[in-house]
Amino acid sequence: MATHPAPRLGLRRPAAAGVVAAALALGVGELVAGLVPGAGSPVVSVGNAVIDAVPAPVKDLAISIFGLADKIALIVGILLLAAAFGALLGVVGARRFATAVAGFVAFGALGVAAAGSDPQISVVATAVAVTVAVAAGVLGLRRLLTAAPAAHTPVDLRPDVTSVGGAGRGVGGAGQGAGGDRRTFLRLTGGLVVVAAVSAAGGRWLTQRAGVAASRAAVVLPPPLRRAAAPPAGADLGIAGVVPFVTPNERFYRIDTALVVPRVDVDSWRLRVTGMVQQPLELTFDELTAMGTEEHWTTLCCVSNEVGGGLIGNALWSGVPLRQVLDRAGVDDAASQIVGRSVDGFTAGFPTSAAYDGRAALLAVAMNGEPLPVEHGFPLRLVVPGLYGYVSATKWLSDLELTTLEAFDAYWIPRGWSKRGPIKTQSRIDVPATGARIAAGRTPVAGVAWAQASGGVQRVEVQVDQEPWAEARLGTALNDDTWRQWVYEWEAPPGPHIVRVRATDAEGMTQTQRRRPVAPDGATGWHEVRVEVG
Repeated sequence: MATHPAPRLGLRRPAAAGVVAAALALGVGELVAGLVPGAGSPVVSVGNAVIDAVPAPVKDLAISIFGLADKIALIVGILLLAAAFGALLGVVGARRFATAVAGFVAFGALGVAAAGSDPQISVVATAVAVTVAVAAGVLGLRRLLTAAPAAHTPVDLRPDVTSVGGAGRGVGGAGQGAGGDRRTFLRLTGGLVVVAAVSAAGGRWLTQRAGVAASRAAVVLPPPLRRAAAPPAGADLGIAGVVPFVTPNERFYRIDTALVVPRVDVDSWRLRVTGMVQQPLELTFDELTAMGTEEHWTTLCCVSNEVGGGLIGNALWSGVPLRQVLDRAGVDDAASQIVGRSVDGFTAGFPTSAAYDGRAALLAVAMNGEPLPVEHGFPLRLVVPGLYGYVSATKWLSDLELTTLEAFDAYWIPRGWSKRGPIKTQSRIDVPATGARIAAGRTPVAGVAWAQASGGVQRVEVQVDQEPWAEARLGTALNDDTWRQWVYEWEAPPGPHIVRVRATDAEGMTQTQRRRPVAPDGATGWHEVRVEVG
């Protein structure tokens, strides 16, 4: 009598079951996080923990590769890892379901542990959300695996076949074949995928709806006591392809450590001023703005901006002068550092002198004439001209602490960045773009230049190949804290060419040719483009 091997346990269907179960767990987790006050999204909590834990060079690499999409890339990466882990649990669970349950519990524990590092999130509330999510994932996996043919059903979930109709029937009974099993599995899989997607979308909607939009819409800002002059005629040269002189809010770069922007209710928000002060302060939003606001044009730049990069923007900021708040608190003469702390725990520190040396350091409440966008720090952020954002531009600001430079290292300092971060003089070619093919004859070479830490831009020069440097025409200056547009009319001869630019600041210092990376205190070097004429 011929013998037949036992049916081989396939991997594809259990793996698919595990992926769907993981998606269900994440989707339900998002939904419960949106419903339970104080609960954090498991995906976002893990993502924020990753951002805090990875070395600075890894973050720099992510920004250089993905640019402003670095956070989206991180979320996608987490979801892919979750899917892979789910597939593994499905395969393992097809043999021993208890092992898969343990895996789901461990994955949930990781989400709760990650939430513990976020001061905005309640660990207890997050644990509730994660518990429900894990239960959903486990139940979903159990249902999917038991809907599969008997050979795919975990040993510890199989019923005693002698009690359900006799040997050889398996889970489905005598009349059910592989086709029926497959159809059942596919229908169930499709249904759970829909539940996961709807839950995730609903959770995201609930989270984003949780008051911040309404809170921002309800803000009525008092008119500034001191208005800034409009950009003069000629500040924007109107060259096609050159960024506008004023950066619209929706196009302003965003680089920060928040995977999902903090949700701040302005009615319950407070600004605390503590540390080396004579009188600690706690101010509501209305109390702060009642002190009087001023407008100032300031160009902000990220220290991660590569030579020729776009992590820079120019806007009209409105806020309370930082010095005014510090004077009310009474700063100790020995305090040498101001530390801004965000509601999510991020910190940035800069010398106390920056609040008193005449620059327009603001506790900003508005950007380009409207309350701060949520992505850019609503309800309050710091804007300090001449300093890179990593040492100064704390968004979602909740605390100002006066201390010393020696006593405290802000977020980026232990990660290898310089304690002081003055913005370096730089220039950029916007047109023509590198690799462009242009017609011979007169063509504009144009872009922007900035020197906020050294009195503004005095001169911009362009060099083609190894020809002598030629001076470009500058747009009209608005103030020392904003960039300037420039243009050089080039008589372009046929052939390949290298075009480069350099800027000189008001102190007569020309930016260095030496190429340096962004770490530890900002990139240096001349921006150049390669073009083909003819």
